Amino acid sequence: MSELDDWDTDDLPEGEDSQLEWWDFEDSAEMVEAVAGDIQFIIESALDARGEALLALPVSDEAMPVLEALAEKQIKWKYVTIIPTHDYLVSVDDPRSHVKTLAQMFLTRGARVLPIATENDDYHMAGSAADARLQDTKWPPDLVWLGMGADGSTAGIMESADMEEALDGSAEKRAVGIMPDEGDTPLVTITKAAICEARTVLVLLQGAASQAALEAEIEQGATSMAPIGRVFADLSVPVDIYVEN
Repeated sequence: MSELDDWDTDDLPEGEDSQLEWWDFEDSAEMVEAVAGDIQFIIESALDARGEALLALPVSDEAMPVLEALAEKQIKWKYVTIIPTHDYLVSVDDPRSHVKTLAQMFLTRGARVLPIATENDDYHMAGSAADARLQDTKWPPDLVWLGMGADGSTAGIMESADMEEALDGSAEKRAVGIMPDEGDTPLVTITKAAICEARTVLVLLQGAASQAALEAEIEQGATSMAPIGRVFADLSVPVDIYVEN
């Protein structure tokens, strides 16, 4: 493992003060354990400070090894609440259901796992219902864990007619519905405003190409065409970026 010291707050676009740290790994198992250990530290720090912790976690092939390692940690899980960063509008027994995956991993440990999406033919209504649910959740999250798609998507924020609402809609809104341009399954995602309220943000990347792509989007800042670049333009909290090369 090595920290990439060539990025610090001086490299961010003018006006932003996010505390950005890059961590480079050549060994997959080492990275998994490091990320799981860092999340454990975030949880335990939140429990010490406030007696509870709130996490927004992704479900993806890249995230699963870390989630599995995290679930094995000796943590006071009954004081931890977990929500998906985004989820599809499918039934909870559907393999695509993110809350189902998280529940299978963490409910058995004693954590509270809250859905943000339910099967619904009206994705706008589903987004409003998710926002109302999150408005009733003690905020902000102690951690939001973001991924990055090849198209610069992050959480469930992607190129679509609903992207601008997710990125620059009402600052009070914590979740919106998204209908992908390709006509795939609609989903609900937390908004950029909700992400930026987090106490800590974590990003997990695979490969040098992904690292270079994210660096480019961060450099572009608010002018970025990619959702993740637009999110980073407004982040002002500690961000840890883990890269497996």
